[in-house]
Amino acid sequence: MNLSILSDCRLFAGIPTGRLPALLHTLHAYDKRYSKGQPVYRVGDTAHALCVLLSGSVTIERDDAWGGKAIFDHISPGAVFAETYACVPGAPMMVSAVAAAPSDVLFLPVEHLLTLARQENTDHNILLRNLLDVSARKNLTLTRKIFHTTPKTLRGRLLSYLSAQAVQHGSDEFDIPFDRQQLADYLNADRSALSNELGKMQRDGLISFRKNHFVLHRGSTEP
Repeated sequence: MNLSILSDCRLFAGIPTGRLPALLHTLHAYDKRYSKGQPVYRVGDTAHALCVLLSGSVTIERDDAWGGKAIFDHISPGAVFAETYACVPGAPMMVSAVAAAPSDVLFLPVEHLLTLARQENTDHNILLRNLLDVSARKNLTLTRKIFHTTPKTLRGRLLSYLSAQAVQHGSDEFDIPFDRQQLADYLNADRSALSNELGKMQRDGLISFRKNHFVLHRGSTEP
């Protein structure tokens, strides 16, 4: 394993390189090789470990329920990913992490990290503080990216929102927490325009709905 990559990783900042092998052993860390196009995590997976890219490249992607794709981020060696999901046990991932080239990924199981963080161990305490820093930075980056990539069309916003609801519910049939006005406000849209677009999507065979109950039809494609 190339420890120089880890030495330059913000997650391990302040931990001497010579102590990294023992720390990784204690955390039950392991690395895995991925070929180009192979997913590290898929939408809907629950992340058991946060990841550090050792070599290659990884893209953070999201496919909606009808096959549309958006790329949110590009991960370079030394960068951390999946940390937010790994720290929220059971939360389904709303994005996929896919190897954009042959890549080596280091996995740090959060269960061991959090258990050991309770002990009197300087390296683990440093690691936990660094994890919080990485998470805050990554969340800020993702938030900005979301603002920058907000779909320009109302249909695009609805496709994105309904796809996310399907992932959260683990089903293509679900109830959303909003009435029409609330959904329009959430998507920054006019209520009448939103209702009209939902009707068009239903006529196009993309969805069916009654009030706040929706069913997605994945066999359909967006016109």
